[in-house]
Amino acid sequence: MAQRSLTAWFTLPGLRDKAPPTPAEAASFDALLPKLGYLSKAEVKRVREAYKFADEAHLGQKRATGEPYITHPIAVAGICAEWRLDAQALMAALMHDVVEDCGISKAELIEKFDATTADLVDGLTKLDKLQFSTKEESQAESFRKMLLAMARDLRVILVKLADRLHNMRTMGAMAPHKARRIARETFDIYAPIAHRLGLNQTFRELEDLSFRYFHPWRYTALSKAVAKARGNRRDLVSRIEGEIRTAFTKAGLRVQVQGREKTVYSIYKKMREKGLMSFAQVSDIFGFRILTEEPLQCYTALGVLHQLYKPQAGRFKDYIANQKDNGYQSLHTTLMGPLATPLEFQLRTEGMHQIAEQGVAAHWIYKSRGGKQASALIAQQANARWLQSLIDIQDETRDANEFLEHVKIDLFPDSIYVFTPKSKIMALPKGATPVDFAYAIHSDVGDHCVAAQVNGEAVPLRAALRSGDIVEIITAPGASPNPAWLSFVRTGRARSKIRHYLKDLEQEESRELGEKMLAQAMRTEGLGLPSLELDAPEAPLWHALADWAGSASTEQLLVDIGAGRKIAAIIAKKLARLMAEQGQRPDALALTLGRFTEAPVDDRASVTIDGSEGASVQLATCCRPIPGDEVRGYLGRGEGLVVHTCECAVGKRLFQRDSEHWIRVEWAEELTRGFEVGVSLLLTNGKGVLAQVAQAVAQAEADITHIAMGEEAPALEEVEMNLLIAVRDRLHLADVLRVLRRTPAVQRVSRTKA
Repeated sequence: MAQRSLTAWFTLPGLRDKAPPTPAEAASFDALLPKLGYLSKAEVKRVREAYKFADEAHLGQKRATGEPYITHPIAVAGICAEWRLDAQALMAALMHDVVEDCGISKAELIEKFDATTADLVDGLTKLDKLQFSTKEESQAESFRKMLLAMARDLRVILVKLADRLHNMRTMGAMAPHKARRIARETFDIYAPIAHRLGLNQTFRELEDLSFRYFHPWRYTALSKAVAKARGNRRDLVSRIEGEIRTAFTKAGLRVQVQGREKTVYSIYKKMREKGLMSFAQVSDIFGFRILTEEPLQCYTALGVLHQLYKPQAGRFKDYIANQKDNGYQSLHTTLMGPLATPLEFQLRTEGMHQIAEQGVAAHWIYKSRGGKQASALIAQQANARWLQSLIDIQDETRDANEFLEHVKIDLFPDSIYVFTPKSKIMALPKGATPVDFAYAIHSDVGDHCVAAQVNGEAVPLRAALRSGDIVEIITAPGASPNPAWLSFVRTGRARSKIRHYLKDLEQEESRELGEKMLAQAMRTEGLGLPSLELDAPEAPLWHALADWAGSASTEQLLVDIGAGRKIAAIIAKKLARLMAEQGQRPDALALTLGRFTEAPVDDRASVTIDGSEGASVQLATCCRPIPGDEVRGYLGRGEGLVVHTCECAVGKRLFQRDSEHWIRVEWAEELTRGFEVGVSLLLTNGKGVLAQVAQAVAQAEADITHIAMGEEAPALEEVEMNLLIAVRDRLHLADVLRVLRRTPAVQRVSRTKA
């Protein structure tokens, strides 16, 4: 391999200075033909037919630049041809706007071409309906459709990225406000997707172009500064080039040496991260790339460079042994060059370079060459796992906004690399925890995780993992996900699995509550609840009831009752009528007892609370009821059962406005936990006051769960303190208040009222 000089130094891929083609040349198939040499004659003929079809469909249409519209599909197909995508993808690229803009149907495309090409065009058409300026829910739903289309056929997103890249390159004729919106959308969504798929060349250009249109003044100022620095440092670059070439010649190592200039946005990002106020403070705007023939030579070349220049401590990364999720492989090192100039080096083989720049698209490049290079499949396999995780998240996430949240987390995989006890390496996002690791192994491991050991030592489940850690997860059969895990997990997979489990649990709790409430309401009608067994004779009765109520199934009907979306008394009356049609009559004694109850809420269900209830039963935070309080429950629409004290002002207003949604609630004789109650104290300020209060609460065998004081408290003679204290019941609260009143610093103490 001959050495290559540093020639194309200051050019960004895709932004090289070339004589622009005339509009007539850009609109001709001849503009695309030179890039199709890797296709067979039959495939080129099919692509030409797609061009003719698109040209006729777009006849008379113009772009914002004034050029014929067909120049855009040709340019998009050209970018796809640089990635060596197959003929069907190129045909879809040429026709990607014909359905959206020209009224062509999918059936016409199937008849004219083939079903696969039509599916690709159809998928792209749906993507083009993305409107990120619309409401958030609409954005999220559109984004979900886009990623699912990508999961079905990766060529969809590759053509879409090519489409977006050409649009960004030609956005100068667009109105500034529209350009900024598209630039933000590109920066937030499309550039991260390109990065996640390993299309680093496309990622850098999309990121830089987004910065150019979103912050035009900053981009212009930095571009001028970079151009000026380029001229001033040319002598230094030539010196470094000569020293590198000499060092490799002496070592007898055949390599290619390429210069690399950082993009304007990457310089801007570094200035922000380091708090630099001037471009003059940026020293490392240039880098070098060393290409070798074999992976082992990368490490040999690294040794040569470390002998030539002194390496900076902590600035070496081995992405060959620990490849990134998107298939990226390289050695990274930062060395101190001449004149104390930091120099960044990337060392990789030519195959790794192809993967690093083209990512998943490199699969088609090697396929078109007929090669069997294993590294060409790295990005394909890595992203296949990510695409499968998208499908898993979609299956478990009912809400489009949640789906978008999970995916955005996974779009920024700044990875760490950890090991299982059996030495299997796993890539996780930076800041990932043992819980993320457990779910990455298997959902069952995550669901039953109770503890973790890192490098042989026990650590909290919320501890951040580091590269090189050996992680062991300890499970227990009866364990289940903890809602608190959502506050620290970092992967979309873990977050979606936990939420899915909690939602299923909430559904089950709501179902049990709904069944109990409906049974109580049926007693008011003088009837018992029919059997819920699937093969019971009463099954048709339940189906008819669910249809009448507009629920998908009997299970969903009970869930809706428990969640407060449907009123048990109304459902019970309809069920009673259906049972009467079958000849079942109410029991006279039960009917009499049910109708002559003392309180208006007693003809609804009665619920007993012992503290073990889940999300379907909540204690109102306005009055914080505790055992011993007289309480009643409000069935909010879709909120489950909210329990208020009978003295609660908020509850009284709700009762007057909507008495139909209230039910009777009772405390169980045996309770499973403590209950939070608000306590307000007026204190004489002084040293150790907080310690006195904490000691008094502990003496009364209660726990403080939250403390709140005013910001000016340290400067005042008297301060007000609000506590949340976990107590067993009203008697226990009375003990706590009694002990607090005996504390010298406490002037006044009382339970907080709504």
